[in-house]
Amino acid sequence: MTKSSWLRKLLPLAVSFATTITAVSTIAPPTPAQTNPPPPQPQEVQPATEEGFTIPIWIFPAGAMFLVFIFIPKIGWTLGLIAIGEREVGIVTKKFSRKNLPSNRLIALNGEAGLQADTLPPGWHFGYFPWQYSVRREPVVVVPQDEIGLIIANDGATIPSDRILGKVIDCDNFQNARKFLTDGGEKGRQLAIITTGTYRINTAVFEVITSANAYDKGMNPSELQLYKLAPDSVGIANVLDGIPIDEGEIAGPIIPGHDNFQKAQSFIKGGGRRGLQEQVILSGSWNLNPWFVQVEEVEMTEVPIGYVGVVISYVGKSHQDVSGGAFTHGNLVNKGDKGVWVEPLYPGKHPINTKVMKVELVPTTDVVLNFTTRFSGEHGYDSKLNALKLLSFDGFTFDLEVFQIIHIGTLDAPRVISRQGSMQNLIDQVLRPIVGNYFRNSAQEYTILDFLIARSERQAEAAEHVREALRAYDVQAVDTLIGLISPPPELMQTLTDRKIAQEQEKTYEAQRNSESQRQELVRETALANIQNQVVAAEEGVKIAQLNASAAIEHASGEAEGIRLMGQAKADAYQVGVNALGTQSYTLLQLMQAISDGSVRVVPDVAVNGNGGSGGLFDGLMGMMMWNQTSKNGENGAHSPVINVKKSESTVVENGVKSPVVNVHSVESLESPNHSPIAQSVAVAETDIDIDALFGELPDDV
Repeated sequence: MTKSSWLRKLLPLAVSFATTITAVSTIAPPTPAQTNPPPPQPQEVQPATEEGFTIPIWIFPAGAMFLVFIFIPKIGWTLGLIAIGEREVGIVTKKFSRKNLPSNRLIALNGEAGLQADTLPPGWHFGYFPWQYSVRREPVVVVPQDEIGLIIANDGATIPSDRILGKVIDCDNFQNARKFLTDGGEKGRQLAIITTGTYRINTAVFEVITSANAYDKGMNPSELQLYKLAPDSVGIANVLDGIPIDEGEIAGPIIPGHDNFQKAQSFIKGGGRRGLQEQVILSGSWNLNPWFVQVEEVEMTEVPIGYVGVVISYVGKSHQDVSGGAFTHGNLVNKGDKGVWVEPLYPGKHPINTKVMKVELVPTTDVVLNFTTRFSGEHGYDSKLNALKLLSFDGFTFDLEVFQIIHIGTLDAPRVISRQGSMQNLIDQVLRPIVGNYFRNSAQEYTILDFLIARSERQAEAAEHVREALRAYDVQAVDTLIGLISPPPELMQTLTDRKIAQEQEKTYEAQRNSESQRQELVRETALANIQNQVVAAEEGVKIAQLNASAAIEHASGEAEGIRLMGQAKADAYQVGVNALGTQSYTLLQLMQAISDGSVRVVPDVAVNGNGGSGGLFDGLMGMMMWNQTSKNGENGAHSPVINVKKSESTVVENGVKSPVVNVHSVESLESPNHSPIAQSVAVAETDIDIDALFGELPDDV
C-alpha cells in the first residue's frame, strides 16, 4: 500500500484531533466573578502600538495534523507494520536470508531469499521490516460470470515430455501455492481452470488469464467464455493432450468419467488419447479448457420422414459381421462397432459425430427415377439419367423415356449401402445398366411400329424383367413405365394414318350397330303394335291344337266304336256263317238288306232307251219331275221311272242316299261348273248277276 493510502486511512483520525484542539483554544479561560461591575466609561480611542510578533492559535492544530500525516506512516514502516486491504493480497519478497534458493526453484518455501510462496491475507501484519522484506499489494483475481480463468504456473516440477499441460493438484483453486509446489505441481500451462468467482492467488507463482487481460496474453476473450451448445447441435472434440492415438485409428475411444471433457485429469488418467474424439458433447454450457480441448459445433444429423439413416462408422471395437452367411456382398456390424451398422437410424435428429461416422440417407418410400432430361425428381438421384436411344429391328433409331419406380425396405437399407456404398451408386451402377440394357435388347427384336403398337406388352415384360433383376440387389421394383416415344416423323405419319383408318372403321362399325339397333327398334315397335293380334293368333293356334286333339280323340273314339261294332258284326257273321254256311248266310243278309230298304233295287229315275233319240231329254225331264215331287212329298219317296227309247238305261239319282243297282250302259252327265244336277246324277254300271248269286247258295237254303 502506498503512502497516500495510509493518509486516506489516518485522515479521519487527524481531522478529529485537529477539531478538538481548535475547539479548546477558542474557549477563554474563566475569570473570577465580579459583583455589581461599574458601568463602562467612555475612553478615547488611540491607535495600537506594535509590541512584537505573535503566533495565531490555529497554527498549533495544523501543525499537529502535519506531524501525524508525515511521521506516523514512517513510524509504522519503521516498526515493520503491513496493512492489507479486504480485496488485496500481499506478495512477499524476502531480500536476504541465511538460506539460498535452489537453482531450479523460483519460489521460496523454507524462508529462502526471494519470492515467497505464502501471501499476506487482509489485515495488519508486523515484523515485515522494510530492510528485509518487500511486500507488494495485488488485487484479488476476479473471474466474471460465465467465464473461466486459465493458469500458468511459474514454478513447479517439469511437465513430462509426452504431455503439454501440468497435471491437476488439489490446491484450493491455486490459492495455496505452497501445497501446489509441495504436492508435485508442474510449471507451465495447467489442465485445471478456475471458474466464476474471486480468488486470492499469489500472482508471483501463478499467472491468471481472464477476459480482462486476454489480449495481452495473446488470446481472444471469446476463448475464455463458457462453451455453449445449441439444443440441435453437437460438439466434436479435439483433445490437445493425452497419449497418442493407437495405430490404425482415427479417433480416440470413449473415456468414461470426465464429464464431457470438463474433468481433464480424469480423462488423462483414464487413458484418453489426444486428437479427434469419438465422443461428442451434447447441448448445454460447459467449462472447457481451450488449452486442453477444442470443440467444433455442428448440427445434429437429421433423418427426414420417409428415410432411414444407414451409419457407416470408421471407429469402433470390432469388425464382427452379423449379416449371416447368405449375404456375401459386404459386412454388417452391431451398433457401436466399426463398419456398416445393421440397425439404421429412424426419422429424427441424432447426435452423430460426422468426423468419424457417415450417415447415408436411404428413402423408404417409393422413388420415381426419370430416364429423361425434361424433368427430374426432387431427390436428385436421376439427375444423370437421360432418355434411352434405341435401335429397332428395321434399323430406325428412336428415343424412349422410361420411369422406374423402386422401393427399399427399412431392414434392407443397410444391405443396399453395404453392397453399393450409396444410393447414387445403386442408381448409376445397377439400375441404369439393367433398364437400359433390357430396352436395347427388346427394341432390336421388333420393328419400330410393332414396338409402338405393342407398347403395353413391352411395358409389362420390362416390369417383370427389372423386378426380377433388382431383387438380387435387395431392391423392390414396383413398376416400370414407358413414357414418350420419339420415332422418325415419317413413321409417325404412317402410324397416324393407320390410326385414323382404324378409327374410321370403328365409326362405321358403330354406325352399322346403330342401324341394326334401329331396325330392331322398328321390329319391336311393330310387334308391340300387333301384340293383340299376335296374342289372339297364338291363342287361336292353341285352340286349334286343342280342337284337333279333341277331334283326334273323337275320331279315335268313333274308330274304336266302329271297330268294336265291326268286330261284333264280324263275330255275329262268323257265328251265322258257322251256323248256316257261307252262301246261305250271305243270301239271308242280302234279303234282309233289301227288305230293310238299305239297298234299292228300283232306281228313283229310270231311263230306258229303245233306240230313240230323246233318251237324254226324257231323263232330264224325269229328274226335274223327281226333284219337284221330292220337295212337295215326304222324304224317302220313290222316284218315278221314265221309260226312254234308247237301248241303254240311264239312272239319275239323288246324291243323298241313293245307291244305283243294276244299271246297264249308264252315261254320266257332267257339268264343268259342278252344278247340283251333275252332283245329283250318278251313272254306274253293275255286274251283279242275281242268278249267279242265288246259284252259289248252298243246297240247304
